[in-house]
Amino acid sequence: MSTLDRSMVFAAANVAEKAAIAAYDWIGRGDKEAADQAAVDAMRQALNALPMKGRIVIGEGERDEAPMLYIGEEVGNGNGPEIDIALDPLEGTTPTANGMTNSLAVLAMAPRGGLLYAPDTYMDKIAVGPGFPNGVVDLDNSIEDNLIALARAKAVPVSDLTVCVLLRPRHEEMVERIRKAGARISFITDGDVAGVISTTDPMTGIDLYVGSGGAPEGVLAAAALRCVGGQMQGRLVFRNDDERKRATRTGITDFDRKYNLHDLAGGEDIVFTATGVTSGTLVDGVIKEKGFAHTHTLLLSTMEDAWRRMRGRFTM
Repeated sequence: MSTLDRSMVFAAANVAEKAAIAAYDWIGRGDKEAADQAAVDAMRQALNALPMKGRIVIGEGERDEAPMLYIGEEVGNGNGPEIDIALDPLEGTTPTANGMTNSLAVLAMAPRGGLLYAPDTYMDKIAVGPGFPNGVVDLDNSIEDNLIALARAKAVPVSDLTVCVLLRPRHEEMVERIRKAGARISFITDGDVAGVISTTDPMTGIDLYVGSGGAPEGVLAAAALRCVGGQMQGRLVFRNDDERKRATRTGITDFDRKYNLHDLAGGEDIVFTATGVTSGTLVDGVIKEKGFAHTHTLLLSTMEDAWRRMRGRFTM
């Protein structure tokens, strides 16, 4: 029997909603640390009210760096199923502080052992939405070969493809090659969880996500893809020996391993939820008016195999 029943699915959404509402007050105020702390505090309080034995496997960092919601922290009231949790109370601290788009409160749950215990390092990623032959794109192939393969699978020219890329100097050479191959670029400034998920929604116009971003965000994105379909590969990127030591502490021994979707999020039952703090491609942001907070939440689960967008209204 599943350890994630319907009540826990909607409880996960409530946790993300509470974090998003808490972060709202810091939108546009230029203080990303305060915005993040508000979301962390609210998410932790909501998690500790749930009937579960929860364990954070993707969190705010290691214990000596994060006083709350650190990797390995136990949450919940101590009664109920053993659940692993990946979270980002505020994915997009800079967009929140600057009043920009696409900041989210994000949470994923799976039965114990269902989510990769990933270190806080970088990860090279490539992702596409559902409906393609297995292995249509591959992290080990050149970007040009991946574009050709994906265009062939979609029965369109490469010039019809749009690739989502995180706007960073490290991606400049790849961006030049993508454009030279004829495809379009859609940049995001932060939040590559939303970037990966956008490949699964035809309304976004995104065909492929590629680039280097956070490994924790890679696990969160993989959890979402497990719920709605798609393919993803990732490989950890280490910049120094300290990051390799961090990986070793999480049980990782093969530093060159290429992870597929089920390696990143392999639980039989998975819940993913994201509530908008500021409006973006996936969901609208929080609105407060007349004593109420209005939220917009994306809720996905392997048990339902469907997209669900929910609007909530909370008394302030």
